[in-house]
Amino acid sequence: MGDHFEKGQHALLNEGEENEMEMFGYQTHSCRKTLCLAGSIFSLGILPLVFYWRPAWHVWANCVPCSLQEADVVLLRTTDEFQTYSWKKVVWIYLSALNSAFALTPDHPLITDEECLINRAIQKPDLKVRCIKVQKIRYVWNNSEGQFQKIGSLEDWLSSAKIHLKFGSGLTREEQEIRRLICGPNTIDVEITPIWKLLVKEVLNPFYIFQLFSVCLWFSEDYKEYALAIILMSIISISLTVYDLREQSVKLHRLVASHNSITVPVCGRKAGVQELESRVLVPGDLLILTGNKVQMPCDAILIDGSCVVNEGMLTGESIPVTKTPLPQMDSCVPWKTQSEADYKRHVLFCGTEVIQAKAACSGAVRAVVLQTGFNTAKGDLVRSILYPKPMNFKLYRDAIRFLLCLVGTATIGMIYTLCVYVLSGEAPEEVVKKALDVITIAVPPALPAALTTGIIYAQRRLKKRGIFCISPQRINVCGQLNLVCFDKTGTLTREGLDLWGVVPCGKNGFEDFAFGQLSASSVW
Repeated sequence: MGDHFEKGQHALLNEGEENEMEMFGYQTHSCRKTLCLAGSIFSLGILPLVFYWRPAWHVWANCVPCSLQEADVVLLRTTDEFQTYSWKKVVWIYLSALNSAFALTPDHPLITDEECLINRAIQKPDLKVRCIKVQKIRYVWNNSEGQFQKIGSLEDWLSSAKIHLKFGSGLTREEQEIRRLICGPNTIDVEITPIWKLLVKEVLNPFYIFQLFSVCLWFSEDYKEYALAIILMSIISISLTVYDLREQSVKLHRLVASHNSITVPVCGRKAGVQELESRVLVPGDLLILTGNKVQMPCDAILIDGSCVVNEGMLTGESIPVTKTPLPQMDSCVPWKTQSEADYKRHVLFCGTEVIQAKAACSGAVRAVVLQTGFNTAKGDLVRSILYPKPMNFKLYRDAIRFLLCLVGTATIGMIYTLCVYVLSGEAPEEVVKKALDVITIAVPPALPAALTTGIIYAQRRLKKRGIFCISPQRINVCGQLNLVCFDKTGTLTREGLDLWGVVPCGKNGFEDFAFGQLSASSVW
């Protein structure tokens, strides 16, 4: 599809990253939109249902291709083997309220790409910036680059000298305000999905739509008993699925909610040190870390002092890690590559706990906010849960092939039925009913309910062991596993191992456990 687009109508989002996507610009066409609305009415809702299953068709039917700079709708396509489509509306961030209080100039201390982008937007008469939000990450249109640019973090090209010079004394109140407006709040919000949304999403599954068609056909043939049984089974299945998904959504919301209720001392360029809620932090803010234990509400670069951090939440390692300040060098090399050592030793990651903060000669442990919200390490972890990667397992491929075989068999049977009843002189409505009835026989309408029941039962068993799943369809894949490997002690367990017992090996395999006071040498 991308080959048919002119220059400026197509670009890559997150180029080179794991979640890379192709991006195409579209503009809503009023005539096409009117025709689609009429088609939705005359098709009795079938057309919107098709658009729900095929997002790209929705965009192609309602919009015309245009440059990304003029687009009000952006069509996204993943670059992996699945090539999944989605679309996003382009929204505007209005900066009029900040114009009288603050205006950036080219020689302003904040001269990163993000600030230049904001500066150009402010100089415009309309005082607004175009942006899209994809998988919880905000992207703002950059005119000079001709693409949507991720915001909510300091740029990678900044050198250590610039970080120390421009952010070492904190931001002014005006600078903080404009960054809050452009970057958004520093929150990792996982909304509790409303029950009606879960219900609609479950009911609009193609299997259940086919089931609805089958039930309506059976009622028209006065085949009520089996139809009522299928309806009852489906209602129970859908209700249990929605209940479990809702429960998992609530648990995930509570799990990450603590991130947004932290108060931290922030140093402003003019206001001095003040206590602020973590949700108002922006990239470039200067944090003051005291000797008390604190959970990091964002990713931050340590520029003064040293810290001992527990990163078990992210890495699973129980051994505390020592963080050192970012050295100030005169080189223009980006701060991540200026030394041979790993740059992560200077970064305090969101969600980790600062156990000890030791000040240097300046008398304070200072860190510059690097990333906020879902851009942080913890945000990436949560996003991986919310947006799991699609999987191409043989189980799914075989299931699709099986259904296609059933559909093919049903088609042959339907053609044969049409021929027999037409030659017999049956009434047209009876011919249609009998032909459609063949499809409901070949493809079992109770199949989705049966599959859902199995998944729900598996979820109940996992729940008893404290295991929760927000993507129940993957449970079927887990049933194919016959071997599980763990990388090393310390990731899922504690730092060391204690001798629990010995398993002697006999001629026919392992014997019963043998307990006793044994030395390590006698075991190994």
